[in-house]
Amino acid sequence: MSNPEKAILGMDIGGTNIKAGVMIGNVLQDIRNIPTPSQESQEFILEAIAEMIASYLHHEIQAIGIGIPGLIDTENGIVLNLGNIPSFRKVHLREFLQARFGKPVFINNDANCFALGEYKFGEAKIHKHIVGITLGTGLGCGIIVNRHLYCGFNCAAGEWCSVPYLDQDFEYYCSGKFFLNHYQKKPKSLSKLAYAGDPEALKAFAEYGNHLGELIKNILYTLAPEAIVLGGSIRKAFPYFKESLYANLATFKYPSLSQNLKILISELDETAIHGAVALVDEYAVDRVKEV
Repeated sequence: MSNPEKAILGMDIGGTNIKAGVMIGNVLQDIRNIPTPSQESQEFILEAIAEMIASYLHHEIQAIGIGIPGLIDTENGIVLNLGNIPSFRKVHLREFLQARFGKPVFINNDANCFALGEYKFGEAKIHKHIVGITLGTGLGCGIIVNRHLYCGFNCAAGEWCSVPYLDQDFEYYCSGKFFLNHYQKKPKSLSKLAYAGDPEALKAFAEYGNHLGELIKNILYTLAPEAIVLGGSIRKAFPYFKESLYANLATFKYPSLSQNLKILISELDETAIHGAVALVDEYAVDRVKEV
């Protein structure tokens, strides 16, 4: 029997689910999903992660990439915190997994993984400077500068979610929280209503597009990217907030930036896993030597 093809394992550890898949021959496959034991002890969760990785060892795994919605000490592979999992604080995840499996492990913030995945595998690959924005229950941003991921200290770069805006912050107005707090409906429900021409739903998305435009203008002033990639579940409602978004961007002080900005809508499936896989290529030269 011939040897199995070499594979990269990508994993997305969230507060609700842990998802994983392998990249073989540039194709993501064998995708699996288990509930996150979020209320369990740190040791219990680590073993759950290890068991899931072990289930992939019939593939010839070369390295492991992991995306996590929290702050990460990437140099030492330490998860400083993980949203919605109380016990996951200062977890030496890379050390634990490398000792268990003997494979290089790369860990980063999930929004950074989204941006990197879009650059490596999506339409954004033709651009040098990119910001990826995930629009869902919360708001996340990842940054690509000169074709490389920029994380800042402890993966905290691009945390526009916490930047004060109006009476709250950008996450309050540019995520699903806006629709829940102002219209008492989830974005998906409002999207169905907007499709049917409901005036209130259309108004909600018009307001949302204006708020998102303010966020993107803030990003333009800070980084001047060539492209913005929108991901997350709310991206599917783009036709309903596109007009107000572009109307807001038309007021930007430097038209040479705003008029040339490409706004892309993610078409990748399993973007979080793609991004986790992409971490391996991004950091492999330095890290493989250490294992």
